[in-house]
Amino acid sequence: MLVIALCKGRFLEPSLDLLMQAGIRFPEDLASSRKLIFNSDDQRFRAVLVKPADVPTYVEYGAADAGIAGRDVVLESGADVLQPLDLKFGYCKIAVAGINGQAEEKPRVSEVEQNCDPHPARLQMTRPLPEGERDSKPTIRVATKYPHITMDYYNARGIPVEIIPLSGSIELAPLIGLADRIVDLVETGRTLKDNGLEIVEVIT
Repeated sequence: MLVIALCKGRFLEPSLDLLMQAGIRFPEDLASSRKLIFNSDDQRFRAVLVKPADVPTYVEYGAADAGIAGRDVVLESGADVLQPLDLKFGYCKIAVAGINGQAEEKPRVSEVEQNCDPHPARLQMTRPLPEGERDSKPTIRVATKYPHITMDYYNARGIPVEIIPLSGSIELAPLIGLADRIVDLVETGRTLKDNGLEIVEVIT
């Protein structure tokens, strides 16, 4: 039986639609049930419902054979898993944003992705700057719920950074002086615009 880890929440319905198109059907309503494990009609597949951030872990450790999760979740986890398909739903981008008119120089996105640290526990600079250059570059304070993606991004640029981990209302941080920049998931950009912020760079 092939085990598929599915995200609870907004990804669940499109994930089930996709599986149904592939002929994988479940006899119960996964969205309303309080159960966490479901077998398909033909008993060939098993769906397990987990928190989005845990999907890569279930796959990496072999508890699930496959999983459906956002790219932001996979990158932030640092899990050693394959990402064979872009399923073309739930599209958002991870972006650096700041107060309007305070944009910084932009690097190529490819540089950022090529230098992503596969070991997310390391939050220090992975390539320390020379002493003189380090002194000449001020440390940027960045608020985010993606500390590992953020650190990899600034490591790729050689910019000293202080990460301020937040769990929500990230847009507030630069408005009250808590941070210079934010790194967050952006769908339409309306929340940024309504709060006087703009995208500086798309990370992925």
